[in-house]
Amino acid sequence: MDTRKAYDTWASQYDTNNNRTRDLEGQALRISLAPIQFDSVLEIGCGTGKNTEWFIEKAKEVTAIDLSDKMLAKAKEKNTSAKVQFTQADITLPWAFIGKRYDMVTFSLILEHIQNLDHIFQEASGSLIPGGYIYIGELHPYKQYLGTKARFDTEDGQQVVDCYNHHISEFIQIAKKHGLNLVDLNEFFDNNEKNEIPRILTIILMKDPVPST
Repeated sequence: MDTRKAYDTWASQYDTNNNRTRDLEGQALRISLAPIQFDSVLEIGCGTGKNTEWFIEKAKEVTAIDLSDKMLAKAKEKNTSAKVQFTQADITLPWAFIGKRYDMVTFSLILEHIQNLDHIFQEASGSLIPGGYIYIGELHPYKQYLGTKARFDTEDGQQVVDCYNHHISEFIQIAKKHGLNLVDLNEFFDNNEKNEIPRILTIILMKDPVPST
């Protein structure tokens, strides 16, 4: 199913469905970003705001972007702080919604729905201050190789969201092309069972700082 249509349909039940990927990515984000200081966040793929509230507590300002109007409506119901601005946008197009540079850009469970990562990393890099960070939290490619995809049940049957497999090396190499260097990479497992296939991949990148003079 087309991504925008899928998440518009999924919005009414997204927070109440049993969803181990959603829940574990939320934990992974908090663990990964807790040691990093940042004041301004560009949250790409905010969905129903599952991470937005945490960003509001940690940063001074948050710009939260999502493709789905209905997911954004849920996020706005939860988060009424003046610190956050919600915007509907398609990130596969030029990022006209950017009016400043941020010290943190985050992607939560969204890049699997994007075919052309080169454009995304180019725009994300341009949205960062030098020395700023990018966080990526994704369904682990190993899960995707076995056929796991974002999906949910409706009265009309199970709906599967359009997805694209991206290898770990693809994330790193395309990021490097746009001046984004690997800081940390981690894997998160269901019930911390490390003999099983990991569910969530997290990557933290940093934009090249201003060259010293």
